[in-house]
Amino acid sequence: MASIFRGTDLRNGRHVAIKVPHPEMEMDPVLFDRFHREQEIGKVLDHPAVMKVFTDDDRSQLYMVMEWVEGRLLRKILDEHKKLPPERAIKIALGILDALDYIHTHGIVHRDLKPENVMVDPEDHIKLIDFGIAGQAGARRLTFAKLSQVMGTPEYISPEQVKGKRGDARSDVYALGVMLYEMLTGQAPFQGPNPFAIMNDRLLNNPIPPREIDPSISPELQEIIYRATERDPKNRYASAHEMALDLQHPEKVGAAERPELHDWKTRRTPWVRKLLFYIMLALIPIIIFGLMFYFARR
Repeated sequence: MASIFRGTDLRNGRHVAIKVPHPEMEMDPVLFDRFHREQEIGKVLDHPAVMKVFTDDDRSQLYMVMEWVEGRLLRKILDEHKKLPPERAIKIALGILDALDYIHTHGIVHRDLKPENVMVDPEDHIKLIDFGIAGQAGARRLTFAKLSQVMGTPEYISPEQVKGKRGDARSDVYALGVMLYEMLTGQAPFQGPNPFAIMNDRLLNNPIPPREIDPSISPELQEIIYRATERDPKNRYASAHEMALDLQHPEKVGAAERPELHDWKTRRTPWVRKLLFYIMLALIPIIIFGLMFYFARR
């Protein structure tokens, strides 16, 4: 969608990142709108855990100037280490929650929270990036039918977004719960051969309990993940701040005896869709034969 270059602001000597959209993006109204949305949202945010976008209206072409951040994407760190020690995972999660609490209080929902959109510096301080599909209070809604780049990323998208709802702050909390699961276990809770299979799995099944994968994960930390990833947003943490309090004081978290701890081995499939699919397959030769018979009679 865009290329990133490192530059120097000649007015003050600071290093900046310059994001230049690819030419084909300017021809696509959806991606063009996404670029502008990221720019406009970035201009109003000012928090140490959120990448800053600098304003500059005097320019000859379309580009975005952002602060230069030293560090690596969380995705790169997970690719290298597979999973992180609980202390490090919690520190990173708390940094993300601080950023989420800030943007949520400013009426903005990220809606595409994932390891690819979190920069981590050498001290594990984070920067939240890429607000291209973020929702802003009072802004018109971006809708592109069934495209994951607008809905979010299949591994981290909330159940309500899968169902076509816009999502709110609790959707970002859900995505962070999935990321915390991945940081602690080395794998995403829901998987599949394609995006639709992953999203269906999220709606129908429960993931492997984190402690089944790594028994060193405390029952309280596992409970926090479950509370963040409740399928019904009404049962989820109501805010990033609420989840952060539990991560900071896990000794106050009571580990519930959940059905998810036992029924995760039962795998449900969308049998109605499968049945319709097989019916359609069976009808194809009948329809073809009917058409051949019709044209032969003519």
